[in-house]
Amino acid sequence: MSEILDGKALSKQKREELKKKIEELKEKRNITPGLAIIRVGNDAASEVYVKNKLKACEEVGMYALEKHFEGTESEEEIIKSIDECNQNEFIDGIIVQSPLPKNYDEEKVASHVLGSKDADGFGLENMGHLLMNQEQVLAATPKGILHLLDAYHISLEGKHVVVIGRSVIVGRPMAILCLNRNATVTIAHSKTQNLSELTKTADILISAVGKPEFITAEMIKENAVCIDVGISRIDGHLKGDFLFDEVKNKASFITPVPGGVGPMTVVTLLENVYEMSLKRERKG
Repeated sequence: MSEILDGKALSKQKREELKKKIEELKEKRNITPGLAIIRVGNDAASEVYVKNKLKACEEVGMYALEKHFEGTESEEEIIKSIDECNQNEFIDGIIVQSPLPKNYDEEKVASHVLGSKDADGFGLENMGHLLMNQEQVLAATPKGILHLLDAYHISLEGKHVVVIGRSVIVGRPMAILCLNRNATVTIAHSKTQNLSELTKTADILISAVGKPEFITAEMIKENAVCIDVGISRIDGHLKGDFLFDEVKNKASFITPVPGGVGPMTVVTLLENVYEMSLKRERKG
């Protein structure tokens, strides 16, 4: 029976720690970390995610600003808003909530966020630093996974890590982060052949596929560490990429869905904003 990597409990602890740090920052330097969220269109899931982020900001004492566009505006109008946030001394971090409506070039729009205010951590500047092992702002979900591994004293050094998924949000930065910590890393994706032959060799298996209960116990080796980034809603219930009830009997550690990686993503985003605020000199 595996041990549960409890992201819900750890995120609560991290939020409490962050709240104290922000209180101290306000008291000593009169600085309140600020996050701006650019949301375009009316995607229901995005609206929920943004509400959760705004609530989390309030809980830790962080200033938050949401700029919502209906999706009928020009790209230039949205970029202008981003530029205003770049110049706003009270905004330390900016995120462009994904996905944008299909009539926008999301990569082009998001590229206008300054690297120094890239709270998501997967802009070109921060990804370049990551690739060169000069880590600056880390992508929130991979950073949250590192927190979980550290909290349960799970070392990456010398381990074979298999990452399923190659997105710039999770898969690519996660793989490089593991490589920077002396793991041997394999990236698998939708075109990978004989996937189960790879997953069976993983000491640590990280899946960000979004296919419910896709990974069975037969696909992992005994005592593997299983990190589930996937989340799908099936008949009103949230499911991860792993067939949890089956895999938990073979893995040494496993993240649940919900309550695993998800809660860590928000708190690490807030950590990024706080850390960026420490680098800024201003009054207010």
